[in-house]
Amino acid sequence: MIGPFRWLRRRRLKRRPFPPEWHRHLEANVPFAAALTGAERDRFLCDLKVFAWEKHFIAAAGMEVTDEVIVTISAAAVRLTVHLGMSRYDRLREIIVYPSHYHHPDRPDGVILGEAHQWGTVVLSWDAVKSGLKNPKDGHDTATHEFAHVLDRAGGDFNGTPALRAHEHYRPWAQVMSRHFLALRNRGRRHRRILREYGATNEAEFFAVATETFFEKPAALAKRLPDLYDELRRFYGFDPASRG
Repeated sequence: MIGPFRWLRRRRLKRRPFPPEWHRHLEANVPFAAALTGAERDRFLCDLKVFAWEKHFIAAAGMEVTDEVIVTISAAAVRLTVHLGMSRYDRLREIIVYPSHYHHPDRPDGVILGEAHQWGTVVLSWDAVKSGLKNPKDGHDTATHEFAHVLDRAGGDFNGTPALRAHEHYRPWAQVMSRHFLALRNRGRRHRRILREYGATNEAEFFAVATETFFEKPAALAKRLPDLYDELRRFYGFDPASRG
C-alpha cells in the first residue's frame, strides 16, 4: 500500500505538465508509444513523468544520463504497469545505466546487458535498451525483461510469480506457467519457436522472457500458446493481440 508521503509527492508530480521536448525522445526511441491513444495514452504519459522524476538514474562507466535516457527507460518501465498501477515499482529506487554491455564482478567472463537486484536496483545497458525497443517484434527487449523481474520481486521473490490481481488467480497461474516452463526446458519445438531459450533457466527468467514475448509478439503467442497468453493478459490487464 502506498504511504501518505509518497501519495502526496506523486500527486504533485502528476500535476506538473509533461515536458513537450520529451515527445521527441518517444518518437525517436519508443515505437510502441505511437500506438497508444485516448485514456491509455494519458495514463502512460502521466506514469512516465512520475517514474522519470521519482526514480534515481545513475551513470556508470562514463555514461551520460540525459533526458533521452531517462524518458526512454521510463517509457519501457511504465509500459508494463499502465494497467497495473505505479505501486508495482514502489520498491524500485534506482536505475544504473551503462553505455553498453558490461562485466559482472562475480562473472568475469560473462557479458551482461541488464540485471534486477533484490535491493531495489535495476542495471541496464543503454545500447541494449535502444536496440530492444527499436525492433519491437523480435521478442527480445532487455528493458522489458528487467522490469518484469521488478514486478516479479514485488510479489515477494524472484520466482516467476508476481503479485496477482486476485487470490483465485494463483492456482491457474502456477499450473500454466509451470507446464510451459517445463516444456521449454525440455526443448519443446512449439515453445522454442515463440519463446527465447533463456526462459528455460528458471521460473523467474521464464516469466521475464514470456513477458517480452507478450509485448513484442502477442498475436503469435496467443495463437501458439493461448493459455499462457491468457494468464499474462489477465495479469497485465490488456489484450495486445487484439490490436492488430
